[in-house]
Amino acid sequence: MKVKGLLALCLVVTQAACAQNNNANNKPDRNMNKTMETATFASGCFWCTEAIFLNVHGVSSVVSGYIGGQVKNPTYREVCSGLTGHAEAIQLTYDPSVISYKELLEIFWQTHDPTTLNRQGADVGTQYRSAIFYHTDEQKKQAEYYKKELDASGAFDKPIVTEITASSVFYKAEDYHQNYYNLNGSAPYCSYVIAPKLEKFKKAFKHKLKK
Repeated sequence: MKVKGLLALCLVVTQAACAQNNNANNKPDRNMNKTMETATFASGCFWCTEAIFLNVHGVSSVVSGYIGGQVKNPTYREVCSGLTGHAEAIQLTYDPSVISYKELLEIFWQTHDPTTLNRQGADVGTQYRSAIFYHTDEQKKQAEYYKKELDASGAFDKPIVTEITASSVFYKAEDYHQNYYNLNGSAPYCSYVIAPKLEKFKKAFKHKLKK
């Protein structure tokens, strides 16, 4: 992954798309009624993705769950089998007057490897695929544009394989998966996988962190 090139391109894409609304995207307007919006992302183990987005200023809630499969009310064990078609994902609620969907996409693209099919690191299977589940036509448009620009720029050494598809039924994961990193920080997976990833994210996006 060409990290520096990716950081530069993400900045250019975001600035170009957000230039006219920069103030609105970064400073809440106290005179406006807040209308919260929803975004759904899959980028490997949802413990990692949840830990990252919980720290983003403007994101009010993050729920870990399953989406994109054929089985109703799947369990973690069933999803891990790879037979249900679901992806481990997070569904977040955010304030678009504080952080835009384009900025959320910027974080999404930079905090996982979107070029590896059905895997992130040692986590292998369709449940760990890279995916954006859009909720509106505008979200679809922005995701497809961003993906196209990143591919064209050569920001990654290989083509992006991220799935961009309409959001379907999102099933909340079992309670012990929610807020997993914050409650289990000393667990081996948290210490050796999530913690380094989270630290890297905080350094790259320190201007977008919650205080």
